[in-house]
Amino acid sequence: MKKIISVLLCMSLFTCACSKNSDEPSVGPKAPETSMEYAKQNLSRSIALVDKIVESYFSGVGMTMALTYIPQTQTAEGTSTIWEYTSSLEAVTAVLNGLKTLKYEGDSELYDAHFARYAELLAKLYDGMDYYLGTYTLTSYTQTKEWSVYGVDRGTDKGNAVVSGNKNVYDDQMWIIRELILAYKATGEQKYLAKAEYLTDYVLDGWDCTLDENGAEHGGITWGPSYTTKHSCSNGPMVSPLVWLYEIYRTKDDKIEHRFINEDNTRGKEMMKKSEFYLMFARKVYDWQKSHLLRSDGVYYDMMGSKNANPSYETVDGNRYRKYTGDTTPSGAAITYNSGTMLSGAADLYRATRENDYAVDLQKLSDASFRVFAKLGENVPDYYSYDLSGDRIWFNDVLMRGYVDAYAVYEGAAPYIDSFQKNLDYGYSNFLYKDYLPMNLLVGWNMDKGKNKVKGMYMFAHAAEYAVLSRYQLQLEN
Repeated sequence: MKKIISVLLCMSLFTCACSKNSDEPSVGPKAPETSMEYAKQNLSRSIALVDKIVESYFSGVGMTMALTYIPQTQTAEGTSTIWEYTSSLEAVTAVLNGLKTLKYEGDSELYDAHFARYAELLAKLYDGMDYYLGTYTLTSYTQTKEWSVYGVDRGTDKGNAVVSGNKNVYDDQMWIIRELILAYKATGEQKYLAKAEYLTDYVLDGWDCTLDENGAEHGGITWGPSYTTKHSCSNGPMVSPLVWLYEIYRTKDDKIEHRFINEDNTRGKEMMKKSEFYLMFARKVYDWQKSHLLRSDGVYYDMMGSKNANPSYETVDGNRYRKYTGDTTPSGAAITYNSGTMLSGAADLYRATRENDYAVDLQKLSDASFRVFAKLGENVPDYYSYDLSGDRIWFNDVLMRGYVDAYAVYEGAAPYIDSFQKNLDYGYSNFLYKDYLPMNLLVGWNMDKGKNKVKGMYMFAHAAEYAVLSRYQLQLEN
């Protein structure tokens, strides 16, 4: 029945016969007749979009990524931050894993045509990230250590980016970790896994392991080392990568150092199996966000406030450490990606542990997030739309990924996923312009061509969604 519903849905998406903003009218594609055909169409569209974005937004051997581009005037401006740059890795790893899945399901045509060149593109993008890399020394809750991490802004040379103060944040590292693990899964290249684990150690160094009056950890990860507020975006994104690392090491005996605070406020450490360590932290981060930032309407607050604006420190046994600065109350708007990361995290934790609480959380959050964020008929009758202000085009992409991950546990997420599929196909059929999609898939391009300034991150979000939806269509077939 799921397969039949999917095919009927996709047949309804191609009623428009031409592209309103293309140079020449199109007769519109033939509707796919099977989930496999739909999966191939989704992935083919993703590849076409990524190819065009890379051609337009990137320049030089160092893979400098422009911040914005106007397709109608072929004008690029600005330079992307590391967060925006990481969206390119997201799209490329989504394509690579989609190609592997299609091949596994028995159709290797796209794999044979594109996998090798996309693996090469991934390597170039990874190498280009070195322009955002910098080194500094950080005093955390348990140690003082020199780290080489990714800064917000691109440096002039590899390795010289500014990463001190507010020039690096933990969530940027988390999005990178996610994509590097997916890159490792797609290619088997050890360098991606090694860098992901190094950055994971850095992020978990930011876990607030100071103890309350009952001897329990205060918990949570601040937005960055120089911040005191703890955000959904600096906690939720880390859950899934931690589960993936657990799964990679589940059958191995590799060990890692676990650092913590004793009841007498001295610092301790112990060696743990990596699998146990990563799963322990996946649970802790998930539990902290759920217990501190879940709203009464079932979605997540943006952040947890702090009593102090700046980090403070203490000296214990002659060593300087960061200390607890005081959490206050949750605040900030509910944003789609903060629910999306917890959906993915719950799905991954359920797969790893088979504990029913995660399945229950996932179902509740799926229903609540769609109820809160999806609006029916605001732009096109019978189509759901999502807020696109700020960077929400990419935020919504994270929510869609969460729904796709949730579907393996909760089939009730299917109509939520289909809302994204319908919107992408509507935009592709009606507003595709020289292989570019507009920011608003249901409204199209601004008639004043000079105002069609689109962030590369938004373009990559649409491409990544198509690649992820390819995997979803294959789930429907199985």
